[in-house]
Amino acid sequence: MQKLTKSLTKSALVKDAALKTIALASVFLLAISTPILQAKPLHEGWNTLLSQHVKPINEGHSTSVDYQGFLAQRSQLSDYLKELEQISQSDFEQWSDTKQLAFLINAYNAWTVDLILTDYPNLKSIRDLGSFFRSPWAKSFIPLLGNTYSLDDIEHELIRGDNKYQEPRIHFAVNCASIGCPALREEAYEESKLDTQLEEQTQRFLSDKSRNFIQGNRLYLSLIFKWYKGDFEKGFRGTSNLASFLLLYPESLKVTDNERNTLEKTDMEIDFLDYDWQLNDVKK
Repeated sequence: MQKLTKSLTKSALVKDAALKTIALASVFLLAISTPILQAKPLHEGWNTLLSQHVKPINEGHSTSVDYQGFLAQRSQLSDYLKELEQISQSDFEQWSDTKQLAFLINAYNAWTVDLILTDYPNLKSIRDLGSFFRSPWAKSFIPLLGNTYSLDDIEHELIRGDNKYQEPRIHFAVNCASIGCPALREEAYEESKLDTQLEEQTQRFLSDKSRNFIQGNRLYLSLIFKWYKGDFEKGFRGTSNLASFLLLYPESLKVTDNERNTLEKTDMEIDFLDYDWQLNDVKK
């Protein structure tokens, strides 16, 4: 009887071990057959919308925006803006400067599009959304990083404030929904390629002969270079004045050797062109 009991106990242990082995094997098979779930990149939704509704024009120097298309997919835009809203100040502060800057540029551009949609198609310019007492950029309506900001707050305090990012090329990335503004890029800004994206945007804008060109002994520039002249004189890549910044991109401006010498000596007269505030809408 004692031998039988021992035999049954041993059999039960073997059976239990076999069941555990089968269970572990099942868990392993389930793990290797189930796709690894990864968090969706933060700016993926915005990237998709941009790729669908922003198209290059003017030989690629600028873009037009299909606001009607954005309006049809406003729920997707709202979803993206809600994702941005979930980022806390403490999370933001742990990011690299490059990741922070990409986030802020995307936020500015996405909220600008959303602002246009509040009265589209019944407006010809973003300035129609302002009033005599307050510009549309001064409206505080953007829930971000635990506060409520205006577009001006994002650009002038969070992005440009204290020259934290030391990045004048942001002026070719943030978009004011106007024809005179540098192109709204057809993709979201990303930490991993931000420098390349900003460089491309800068070259894209400077090479646009309708906004920046030399004629005779005069340099004609977009008003952006007048409004934010100080930003281009804060030592970016060793520059000390606006002319030295522009000479970082001689190919884009198509500067001759003589023109380069004149610019270097700051002997060239500069005129600033009128700014076109018409909406950068797709022409139907």
